[in-house]
Amino acid sequence: MAGSVPELSGLGVLTWMYPPGLVDRVVAACGRTEQRTRLLPARLTVYFVLALALFSPAPYLEVLRQLTEGLRGMGLWGSWRLPVKSSLFRARDRLGSQPLRMLFAATAGPVGPVGMPGVFWRGLRLMAVDGTCWDVADTAVNEAAFGRPGTTRGQGRAAFPQVRMVALAESGTHALCDAEIAGCRVGETVLAGRLTRSVAPGMLVLADREFLGVPLWQAFTATGAHLLWRVPANRILEVEQVLADGSWLSRMYAAGDRPGRRRPTRVRVLAYHLDDPGRPGRQEGYRLVTDLLDSTAYPAAELAVLYTQRWEEETTLAEIKRYQRGAGVVLASKTPEGVRQQVWAHLLVHRALRALMCQTARSAGVDCDRLSFTDTLRAVRRSVTAAAGVFSP
Repeated sequence: MAGSVPELSGLGVLTWMYPPGLVDRVVAACGRTEQRTRLLPARLTVYFVLALALFSPAPYLEVLRQLTEGLRGMGLWGSWRLPVKSSLFRARDRLGSQPLRMLFAATAGPVGPVGMPGVFWRGLRLMAVDGTCWDVADTAVNEAAFGRPGTTRGQGRAAFPQVRMVALAESGTHALCDAEIAGCRVGETVLAGRLTRSVAPGMLVLADREFLGVPLWQAFTATGAHLLWRVPANRILEVEQVLADGSWLSRMYAAGDRPGRRRPTRVRVLAYHLDDPGRPGRQEGYRLVTDLLDSTAYPAAELAVLYTQRWEEETTLAEIKRYQRGAGVVLASKTPEGVRQQVWAHLLVHRALRALMCQTARSAGVDCDRLSFTDTLRAVRRSVTAAAGVFSP
């Protein structure tokens, strides 16, 4: 790595990003504050659920031991004792997923400062939208809540029910700024439409071809943000005016509309080819559409290069699912509410790690891409001294 990651404790990173006072306010707002003293109060349960995501796929009691080990060395252990596993299950059930989701909403947003390499292009903050699915425990209630995708092999159904997630990420820092989760039969465009609440003027949002449609395009541009989205291979965009850089002006119509019957959406189209490294001598064609119609202010060649930043979100989702959660690991919760809690916990942990990396990169004056996510994850996991304030009333 070009810069070193501070040796903060595992729980310290989480309490730095999600201070106990904020956690208490979120818990109270969700009505999860305890009416009586418990061995596992709501605040501790929040941090425990986050720690389960941080140390995934470690067992419950091992994670709790890691969190409390630091208290012994600090002489702050007192009379508190480790609960039995069934108590941990009940504590998670009492907490539910709403406090985790609200905690994410309370802290989400872009983290890259002006001037940080890779965060802005021509004054626009680079953002990306993409989706993924999570395998969840094979229970009847999970399947009823989330659905199970079909397959063309075997018995024609996937091994596990799945949760679909669509997220908005800051390309330059990989920080997730918003997310929506639902069953696997809910379309990505439906979930993406809900993310417009976190899109703002001054952003340039990148997206792949499955998101391109007039209603969603209009919903995003109505926020004041600009867009650069890939065009499906079968989409025809007629040439109305060729511009000096080879791009052209065109119009998009909503599906089922006859051209001219409704107000069209005006766009600029650029086309180019990239070599396919897996197939020497072959090239893949790309067409992109944008609402940035001025070819002088926003050259087509720069936009084509810029579009590669969209793949940063694919990297982000891989960081969460492959390295943080663990490759091939199935979310173990047997209930839909537990599954939602696990997903939000993973998103909260990833955001904390990426915020730490952004701060490190800023201090070192380097691009966030110069820092290793896996190195950061390992460093944080190694340093597991618990913060005493988590256990205090």
